[in-house]
Amino acid sequence: MAEPAKSSPLSELRIALPSLPMRLQEVGRFVAANDYDATTRSMRDLAAEAGADPAAFTRLAKAIGYSGWDELRAALTEARRPSQTAPFSGRTKGRRHGPNADVALVIDKLEAEAAGLPRIPAQLIAEAARALHDAKRIWIAGYRSCRSVAELLNYELRLFRPEQVQLVGASGPDDLDLGAFRPGEAVIVIGFLPYTHASVRVAQAAHRSGATLIAIADSLAAPMAEGADHVLLFEAASSPGFFPSLTGAIAIAQSLAAVMFSLGGTAAKKRLENTEARLAAASTYVSEKG
Repeated sequence: MAEPAKSSPLSELRIALPSLPMRLQEVGRFVAANDYDATTRSMRDLAAEAGADPAAFTRLAKAIGYSGWDELRAALTEARRPSQTAPFSGRTKGRRHGPNADVALVIDKLEAEAAGLPRIPAQLIAEAARALHDAKRIWIAGYRSCRSVAELLNYELRLFRPEQVQLVGASGPDDLDLGAFRPGEAVIVIGFLPYTHASVRVAQAAHRSGATLIAIADSLAAPMAEGADHVLLFEAASSPGFFPSLTGAIAIAQSLAAVMFSLGGTAAKKRLENTEARLAAASTYVSEKG
């Protein structure tokens, strides 16, 4: 006889809510409404936003059958994990009906993207940017769709630090670059679920080399974020549509570049002006009419 499917932790939580004490009901409703935050933020941060005692999250978890908050959080993380064989088609829903269904989908997507950006941790980005500013060389790795984010960050940084920034695998096989990581350098790895083996190999090579590892990821549980010196989280799964969102990752990348340029002062501005002069001399851009 087939083993019955296990219900999701959110379903368990919602079923249990009416029987819980009033304060735990409030915490439970907060978790149900913010399940992404519950998987990516610390219990202390969640408690502060919910206006609750951190211990209430542990009591809630035990009240619905878990050993503690860590086990409930792990279950919530696993529940958000798409099938490895269908990571994108598994996100799809039936087509909406009605004359404005397509417009409504666009509105929902734009609202989800906008809602996720304020939750990106500005302080952590600033700290990571300072580490990058101090690095002798910066390596950037992003695979499949995350390659676009890596290339954008690489382009922006090379406008004012051309000699010290390099895409992993840009000039040959990845393994040659992995062997070139050194202490005093920084390695940025970008990824979201489903994670590529290549991103994990880059992170592991950074660990072995003693380089500073900065992970731009959708979860603290991301394998390429394990043991990272800086983890910068963005929301990939909360936006509707068949494909996860890279909006937050792009915002983080551009914020890192902006802070690094500011930290570079007059030297960075001079290098940027030199780059602009070279581009102008090569007639790179279409001349404005007027």
